[in-house]
Amino acid sequence: MTERPEIPAALLRRLDQLMQGFPDCYSEEAWVGIRWRVRNATVAHLFGGEDGRFRITFRAEPEEVTAFEHLGPPYFRADWGSNVVGMTIERGTDWAELTELLTDSYCLQAPAGLARQVSRPSV
Repeated sequence: MTERPEIPAALLRRLDQLMQGFPDCYSEEAWVGIRWRVRNATVAHLFGGEDGRFRITFRAEPEEVTAFEHLGPPYFRADWGSNVVGMTIERGTDWAELTELLTDSYCLQAPAGLARQVSRPSV
């Protein structure tokens, strides 16, 4: 059995700080990696590292899923769920953009009352 790579502490801290800023959002170990949830809904899932790269999946509006799929790297469409897309986290990751994507994911997954408590970037 091969050992799975450990998620770098700095990466985990950065994501945890962001995600725990959302009402009732918490992290837990997943079948692989770490996931953040609100109630019983997964908002984001961080995994990977076998190839030196970590990936984070999140939820997106249906029309955005197609756009992410066509953008190509660092974005990808997950093989599960109709609204699950992801991004490879790299040295040059745009953290402002990732924050916006994770905020949108939270708002899609959270109950309406919790989602209304979150400030979303204006378009």
